[in-house]
Amino acid sequence: MNTTPDFDLCVIGAGINGAGIARDAAMRGLSVLLVEAQDIAGATSSASTKLIHGGLRYLETYQFRLVRESLQEREVLMHLAPHIIKPLDFVMPHTQDLRPAWMIRTGLFIYDHLGGKRSLPASHGVDFRKDPCGRPLKDIYKTGYHYSDCWVEDSRLVVLNVLSAAEHGARIMTRTACVGLEPSPDKSCWHIKLRNISINYEGTFTARSVINATGPWVRKFLEGCQLATAQTPQVRLVKGSHIIVPRLYEGSHTFLLQQPDRRVVFVIPYEGNYTLIGTTDVEFNGDPAGVAIDSKETEYLVKAVNLYFKSQISIKHVYWTYSGVRPLVDDGDSNASNITRDYQLVPDQSHGPLMISVFGGKLTTYRKLSQHAVDQLFKLQAYKFKKSISHTEPLPGGDIPRTMERFLKIQTRHYPWLTESLLSRYAHTYGTRMDILLKNKQNMNDLGRYFGDGLYEAEIDYLTKHEWARTLDDILWRRTKLGLHVSDATYVNLNAYEPFKAAS
Repeated sequence: MNTTPDFDLCVIGAGINGAGIARDAAMRGLSVLLVEAQDIAGATSSASTKLIHGGLRYLETYQFRLVRESLQEREVLMHLAPHIIKPLDFVMPHTQDLRPAWMIRTGLFIYDHLGGKRSLPASHGVDFRKDPCGRPLKDIYKTGYHYSDCWVEDSRLVVLNVLSAAEHGARIMTRTACVGLEPSPDKSCWHIKLRNISINYEGTFTARSVINATGPWVRKFLEGCQLATAQTPQVRLVKGSHIIVPRLYEGSHTFLLQQPDRRVVFVIPYEGNYTLIGTTDVEFNGDPAGVAIDSKETEYLVKAVNLYFKSQISIKHVYWTYSGVRPLVDDGDSNASNITRDYQLVPDQSHGPLMISVFGGKLTTYRKLSQHAVDQLFKLQAYKFKKSISHTEPLPGGDIPRTMERFLKIQTRHYPWLTESLLSRYAHTYGTRMDILLKNKQNMNDLGRYFGDGLYEAEIDYLTKHEWARTLDDILWRRTKLGLHVSDATYVNLNAYEPFKAAS
């Protein structure tokens, strides 16, 4: 006798794609379970270059559809999350020996117009002998180009999608691994076995469909559950690493530096006092959970900067590093940099119930990927079709009145007792949700215990209650980037805080 499954859909993996799919499906009225073995955005999705961009360099490999979709999504996302996404001015020095000027101008013209309506400034040429943006560059670089893209707080983008999914009815289970997945005896649904070691939990749920959004583990997960088939694509794992150094130059503009190997490296102002440099593209064959930068990558990024900048850096200037593994569809290209960043959705009903696996993708196109995945789910399950509305509703905190500048003025009037730096950080981190964090607070004392470096008990309580933060790393490196700023004394104070004692 058939019984009704617990959920219409179980999404496995809370990176950006899994989070986006869970949100889209929940917004369309499906009952959704989102399962994540570790923390939200705990792997690739918190290790990006933190850009919402069309991918200018992909024009060179004729990936026009991907670039068009990315540029269109850039416009959508700017309106969904203006508190964590902001426009960036990119400066690209011209080097005649790598790409001729006509090629650059043609590429930028296409980039300006391929996505249709845009709200960012168009590209234009620049004379570094007259424009102050050229001051950090060596004198041999005399001309270049300005163009526009966007910056994003990547891990917060994931968290906000999960938060939105939950508010639309999805059940969220973090630090809970899927340790077993098999069809029910009548092949009508999936039996999903879950385990959370930290709280000694084991449980089983049923779902009509499963979407495998496990990122670098997408194929390994299928193989572990004995669900891979001859049609399952191979995955190419490509490591991307970044280094953080003390701030290299004044100004808010980003540099795109062409390299002799025809790759590009971004140099981005980061967290006020720092500069972010990345990324590399290195074939990776190890365990994605243990990914880390190697000395060759560090040297490559240092050399990339020193090729252009008057102020030279060395390995000793590297303050922090991070690495992630991108799960790319194996398209047979021998060059890791040229492998497509496009995505592939692979449905499989050979075992009975529907499974869709997500291969590839990039941060900028996550919402479109999610929409396509749920569209496919509706069609294959013969549900009465409902259109995606994920482009219409701002992400949590993103319902900003007009502009961030206006919002900051409004919040300054609401919270005159907050320091300017703290108010600005809350506004750019939580948007309108800072009102939840500051509910019933009348003065600085109401924020509770002060740990140092702008971190108060009220913020930690908000993150643990509303954003699934469980450990110090969740708070300092994924929900925020305070880990770059807090002192040893603040760490000591935080580790002594009762909720973190067990996890430290």
